[in-house]
Amino acid sequence: MITLYGMPRSRALRVAWVLEELDAEWAFSFVDMNKGEHRSAAFLALNPCGKVPVLTDDNLVLSESAAICLYLAEKFGNLLPEAGSAGSGLHHQWVSFIITELEQPLWTLGKHKFALPEAQRHPSIMPCAVWEFDKAAALAEAMLPDSDFLLGDTLSVADILLAHTLMWGTLFEQQIPPKLAAYRDRIAARPSRKSALAKMEAVANAAQA
Repeated sequence: MITLYGMPRSRALRVAWVLEELDAEWAFSFVDMNKGEHRSAAFLALNPCGKVPVLTDDNLVLSESAAICLYLAEKFGNLLPEAGSAGSGLHHQWVSFIITELEQPLWTLGKHKFALPEAQRHPSIMPCAVWEFDKAAALAEAMLPDSDFLLGDTLSVADILLAHTLMWGTLFEQQIPPKLAAYRDRIAARPSRKSALAKMEAVANAAQA
């Protein structure tokens, strides 16, 4: 049985989105980070980093959202180009770029706004993070193909990661170039994202009731 641990408005959503796109059977376990549940002994036994998401699949325990998404795509045989193909190389390039270049300045903003202990937050770093995001977003805008998806006419894990990261950027009030913004809206409108979020929010609301 696959169980996803996390919060609805976190990187756990991208994993849930992949699960829904794959039509997989899965359960959601809400981790209320506002109450410190990510620091409980039970959760730290799953992920010593104390971060979400975490996915369990029988005896397998995985953290790191991109790694989880790739594992699920391989397990269910969808959302990935053929291994060893040129498309696979381009896919991995996109995943690496999204995680290391586009997402990281957003996480820097998040850490210094709310995630780090107050003594470790440095507002002076914010302009640099915004500059880094703008630079990465401009590169992504230039690299974005004219096709519906990053690899042509087929949705991939990289599309979900990119769209989710751009949604995060929008939430953080960052400027998204027009072609990327249109791409974000198109991918985010997929029923799989909406059903994933609805399932997560239903569980979270019931746990907080």
